[in-house]
Amino acid sequence: MLIDGKWAAEWHPVQATDKQGGFVRQTSSFRHWVTPDGSPGVTGDGGFIAEPDRYHLYVALICPWASRTLIARKLKGLEAVISVSVVEPWLMDEGWHFGDYPGSDRDTLNHAEWLHQLYTRADPRFTGRATVPVLWDKKTATIVNNESADIVRMFNTGFGQLARNDIDLYPAALREEIDQLNAEIYPQLNNGVYRAGFATTQVSYQQAVTDVFAMLDKLEAHLATRQFLCGETLTEADIRLFVTLIRFDAAYHGLFKCNLRKLVEYGNLDRYLRQILTIPGIRETVNIDHIKKGYYSIKALNPNGIVPVGPDLSRYGF
Repeated sequence: MLIDGKWAAEWHPVQATDKQGGFVRQTSSFRHWVTPDGSPGVTGDGGFIAEPDRYHLYVALICPWASRTLIARKLKGLEAVISVSVVEPWLMDEGWHFGDYPGSDRDTLNHAEWLHQLYTRADPRFTGRATVPVLWDKKTATIVNNESADIVRMFNTGFGQLARNDIDLYPAALREEIDQLNAEIYPQLNNGVYRAGFATTQVSYQQAVTDVFAMLDKLEAHLATRQFLCGETLTEADIRLFVTLIRFDAAYHGLFKCNLRKLVEYGNLDRYLRQILTIPGIRETVNIDHIKKGYYSIKALNPNGIVPVGPDLSRYGF
C-alpha cells in the first residue's frame, strides 16, 4: 500500500482483519461525482461537469468491481465519451501494472507504469491501497472517484444527453428493491467470496462460506419466477450480481475454497447467467484468461502460480 505517498512493502490481499480473523475491505477514498451541470453529487466536491473525452476509466478485467463500471459504460453507450485503459491481470509486488499482456494497455494518458502512481499524482501524500476502478479527470489531472458503486450510478445519470437514456439501471420505481437487494447480496456474496478466500482463521472462513451459499440458495429461489432480479428489467443489481457469478466457477470455487457447489449446479442461476451474456456489450467485458491468471497470481493463496486448466466454461461460450 501507499503510506504518505510512498510505496510500502509487497502487495498482499488481506487489507485488514476483524477480531475473528475475517477479511475487512478498505473504504474507497475518492468520492466526487460527474454531473450534467458540474454541481456536487451525493458526495464530494462539484466542478466535474459531463463533457466528451474529459474522463478516463482505469480498470482490471480480473476485478469484479471494475467490471461493473465497464458494463455500465457499455450499456449506457458511453464508449466514445469515456476512454479506458486496462492493467495487466497479475497482481505484482507493487500492485496493478500497465503493460503489453494481451488485453492490457500501456498508460498512454499519464504514462504511469504502476496504478499507484496515479494515486500519488492525484494526492502526493495519499495513504491507502491503489485499487481499481479509477475514474480520472483529464482536465484537472486528478481522480474523480474510485468507488465502483458510485461510478455505475454516475454513468447511469451523470452524463445526461451524452449517454443513452432509453436504458435506466436505477429506475425510480425500483430503487427501494434494488437497494435492498444490493444490501443483502454485497456482504454475503459479492464480498462474501473474498471473506472466504482471504480468511485467516477457520471460524471466519466457515462463516463466510455459509453466507455465500445461503445467498446463492436464496437467489436460486428468487429467480425461479423472474427474468432478472427485479422482474423483467435489467438493473444495476443484476450487474453487481453478474460480475460475481461469472467468476464463481473460474476462480472462487477453487482458489477461494467456495466449493460446496458449482454455479452450474444451480439451474436458475445458470440460466440467468447465460441470459445476461446474450445482452449486447456485456460479453465483451468478460475476459476469462485475465480472470484466471489474475486470481491465481495471488502469491498468498497460490505461491507456485500454477493456473488450472479447468473448469469447462463452454456452456457460457468461453
